[in-house]
Amino acid sequence: MRIGWLSGLVVCVTCLALAGCETTSEHTGSIAGLSNDTPSSTGLMGEDPKGDLELGKRHYRENSFGLAEQHFRRAVEKGPNDLEAWVGLAASYDKLKRFDLADRAYAQAIRLAGPTPEILNNQGYSYLLRGDRHRARKTLLAAQAKDPGNPYIQNNLNLLDQSLREGAAVR
Repeated sequence: MRIGWLSGLVVCVTCLALAGCETTSEHTGSIAGLSNDTPSSTGLMGEDPKGDLELGKRHYRENSFGLAEQHFRRAVEKGPNDLEAWVGLAASYDKLKRFDLADRAYAQAIRLAGPTPEILNNQGYSYLLRGDRHRARKTLLAAQAKDPGNPYIQNNLNLLDQSLREGAAVR
């Protein structure tokens, strides 16, 4: 399953690639919205200004969330207005179960871009991961109100309903 997050970009939650992912298995959950098409540009002295962002995405795809967090954190330190880095940092914190820090990163992403349906969807999924079903529903319904036809938001609402039926948090 693919998710969208910024201005209608569709991103695969498992491999973080833009639409056209080669993965054939069904992906579930939609928390990370990171495009994989950032061109690498090398600056003076061989320094790549997007290096930490790209390394963060690579480590996230490889399920190395501690390393992903380190690189996304460096990316936001170097570029505090980099929305993609903030969303990646939030997603990494979610995977590390550092929800307090994820909340701060989502808040910064919302300050930068506003409460987009995509960010609200990711944030709602974050609440779902921590078992806060009430906040998950409220946030996912706010995302759905902004983008009623978004299948990724609907997917997360379905996961929420499933977790209620099964009485367990989403993993």
